[in-house]
Amino acid sequence: MSTSARMLSLLSLLQTHRYWPGDELAERLEVSGRTLRRDIERLRELGYVVDASRGVAGGYQLRAGGQLPPLLLEDDEAVAIAAGLRTAAAGSVGGLEETSVQALTKVLALMPPRLRRRMDALASQTDAPTPWSRGPTVDAGVLTALAQACRDDEALTFEHTTRDGETTRRRVEPHRLVSLGRRWYLVAWDRDRQDWRSFRVDRVSAPGLTGQRFRPRELPEGDAVAFVEAGFRRIPQRHAVRVRVAAPAQRVRDAVWRHGEVTPLSDDACVLTMNVDSLEWPVMVLAQVGAPFEVESPDELRQACAAVAATFAAAG
Repeated sequence: MSTSARMLSLLSLLQTHRYWPGDELAERLEVSGRTLRRDIERLRELGYVVDASRGVAGGYQLRAGGQLPPLLLEDDEAVAIAAGLRTAAAGSVGGLEETSVQALTKVLALMPPRLRRRMDALASQTDAPTPWSRGPTVDAGVLTALAQACRDDEALTFEHTTRDGETTRRRVEPHRLVSLGRRWYLVAWDRDRQDWRSFRVDRVSAPGLTGQRFRPRELPEGDAVAFVEAGFRRIPQRHAVRVRVAAPAQRVRDAVWRHGEVTPLSDDACVLTMNVDSLEWPVMVLAQVGAPFEVESPDELRQACAAVAATFAAAG
């Protein structure tokens, strides 16, 4: 067995976190006690904390260390971790979206094609959108490609579908991925339009890395989140929502986050206003708050709430 293969075998055994007598480990690996001790020292240099006990019955045990060393994962474990990161990147764990996509980028880059195919098959079974989902389904491969291009300052091409259903090929210099509410956005310099743009990632397909590096430009707003939010304000929205909610203002703010204004009326009442293109988001916010409310406008929101209420009543 080569040194590298032997090290992987040793690590796989130690990661069970059971206590291994030294002679048993040496026998498993078909090496001498001296070689085993050298291999243990190599693992320690990589950041693994391996406790050792001396004597006739001496042995080794791996424990959690002060830093995160490289992990050795079985196929199923790697797929499970990637699936969990993908779910977190979609917004199921608040505040961890961007960190999750960065970690997902690293994991997928190391996965062989056969495991990526398993990820795609798993996604096709679990990504069916529902009225209560965090937002439109985002392809993990697309998200990963965009994150990689942002990280490496690499020019990118992709297909982008507008709100009106028109599809165009874009050539961009990606700046940053932004997670806001239920959606992911790519902030980038559009080379053809010679201007900054933000693209909804669920409307992006067929990304292609060009291999061309670029010098990052300075974003006008200075902050990618502020840039995307400024774009929201410039887009005319279909619905102006106004709802009186019988709940403390902070409770409603926690549910709506940056996507609405909350005006306190008293300690236990407030008014929620939102400008939205789809009524799914305010319906979900109101359901999350879980307090009595009165829709002042628009009529379509009353109808949407009534439809959801009827669905749940029928299920009961």
